Amino acid sequence: MRKNSIKNTRINGEVQKELSVIIQNEIKDPRIAPMTSVVAVEVAPDLKTCKAYISVLGDEKAAADTLAGLQSAEGYIRRQLARTVNLRNTPEIRFILDQSIEYGVNMSRLIDDVISHDTGK
Repeated sequence: MRKNSIKNTRINGEVQKELSVIIQNEIKDPRIAPMTSVVAVEVAPDLKTCKAYISVLGDEKAAADTLAGLQSAEGYIRRQLARTVNLRNTPEIRFILDQSIEYGVNMSRLIDDVISHDTGK
């Protein structure tokens, strides 16, 4: 199976949706920030591993705590994923902090500053 096949894209979308539901509704760990979202998921073609890109609204401590909480709950999340998504193998999940949203907001603010500085002359 190719990496970007239709089947793999479908599996990525389904796993992303279910991970979001599990993280938002089923995990009660106080370390996990309430504004945590699953930005993207990449399931390997052999369905053995999965990279889940997580975005956390808050400071760096909240992001680090959320990542630690998710890593400690990985077994539970994987078990819940096995129940909801019918796959031959339930992938081992690796959580990766995604800062692209924060980066985009930062760039937007910098662009606004430059525009307001130019119009102020």
